[in-house]
Amino acid sequence: MPTRASILFSMNRLDNETRVRVVSALVEGVGVNATCRMTGVAKNTVLKLLADLGKACLTYHNEHVRNLTSKRIQCDEVWSFVYAKQKNVPEEFRGFGVGDVWTWTALDADSKLLISYLVGLRDSGYAFEFMNDVASRLTHRVQMTTDGHKPYLEAVEGSFGADIDYAMLIKIYGSERTDESRYSPPECTGTRQIVVTGNPEKKFISTSYIERSNLTLRMMNRRFTRLTNAFSKKIENHVHAIALYAMHYNFCKIHGTLRVTPAMEAGVTGKLWELTDIVALLG
Repeated sequence: MPTRASILFSMNRLDNETRVRVVSALVEGVGVNATCRMTGVAKNTVLKLLADLGKACLTYHNEHVRNLTSKRIQCDEVWSFVYAKQKNVPEEFRGFGVGDVWTWTALDADSKLLISYLVGLRDSGYAFEFMNDVASRLTHRVQMTTDGHKPYLEAVEGSFGADIDYAMLIKIYGSERTDESRYSPPECTGTRQIVVTGNPEKKFISTSYIERSNLTLRMMNRRFTRLTNAFSKKIENHVHAIALYAMHYNFCKIHGTLRVTPAMEAGVTGKLWELTDIVALLG
């Protein structure tokens, strides 16, 4: 078996089999350092592969996950941080890409396809950019549910106008926990449905699927794990890791209920992708 020192160096020294081994570890939630130990590939080489493949995955997603016939969309945001938690960021480093970072996600509730994702801040500007991207991928009117985050209101109206059935689902929580279970979320004591635009069917006003999808995002990306030192050190690596995750989730991961991948269910592809197909995007 090759030693770690024997496989270091540049990306073009890696054969496809080794690339697949590295990617296999990354998409299964293994951290970069652990991936290096498991595969014998140098850290800089792993990060270079992640960057190149992340860009290729993002390009493929932008070009092919379009003209979707989705009927119901759920949206949410996932918190993480880069370099340091916001309260610990030195003054000279403050700005986007250091501290709190949010990943906006949109999911087709029927095919479970991750339609759109955007890494940024949790403000109105990113809400507009995110909703514009979601709208550009759809072919007709849909029903959409988001949480009660206020920037969604103007962003959805600006991107869809009146051509959408849109509702917010606002969760009502109990008091914050202060005992040993303080790391668990507060108890949800109820929900409130607010119809914003159009005539959404009340039985489909839900964010359950997108919340479960975001749990999968956390489980399959080591840098999203809470209460550990596993976090992104650079925003670029963070974006590339999410792009790789989205590609694997949509095209390679068979959904437990659908028994096909989300991309197959949505009609984006007619085949089950393998990791070799993702690696082949590098050309």
